[in-house]
Formats: sequence, structure tokens, C-alpha cells
Amino acid sequence: MYIEKAPDRSSRPAILLRERWREYGTVEKRTIADLTDWPQAKLDALAAVLAGKAAVGNLEAAFDIVRSLLHGHVAAVLGTVTGLGLDGILSRARCRERDPLLP
Repeated sequence: MYIEKAPDRSSRPAILLRERWREYGTVEKRTIADLTDWPQAKLDALAAVLAGKAAVGNLEAAFDIVRSLLHGHVAAVLGTVTGLGLDGILSRARCRERDPLLP
């Protein structure tokens, strides 16, 4: 899908959401929606999403990190426990004692 501006001699250009595909060696296209009345900011956001970009802009500026918890040591211990096969020693079945320790 893509956004196309279709010129019109008697009025402002139509802004259309279109889909294009190839059929029997020719390129076919159809109009999905008329976006002429949309504000420009909304059109820019849709065009960014269709191009595979983020619509919000800079994500680092959009959020404030209030608190960050360490997790590397937990991942290291969990990897060691499963690598050595100690998870089977704790309990093979899920139970109240095992569930908080292992995923």
C-alpha cells in the first residue's frame, strides 16, 4: 500500500491510499481510501508507518526512564541452573516451590 496524489485540474489534488499488485504481467492498482480531508500530520504518520518507520519519531525522547532494574545476574544464574541440569533436581513438575525460581 502507498499514498498517491492524483492531480485534478478543477480542484485540489486527491490524496488516495492505494494498493498495487502484478497480475498476468501487468501492474494493477485499486484505491482503498480517499484521504483528501486528512490533516497533513496524519498523512505523514501514515506514510511513515507504510514505509516501515516509527510514527512517533524519536522514541528515546518520548519516554523518561524513571528506574531501571538489574537483570543480567538473574539471567546468568538461570542459564547456569538450566545448563547444569539443576532445574530437574528442584522439581520436574510445576509446583509452588519451583515456579518462582524457574520459568
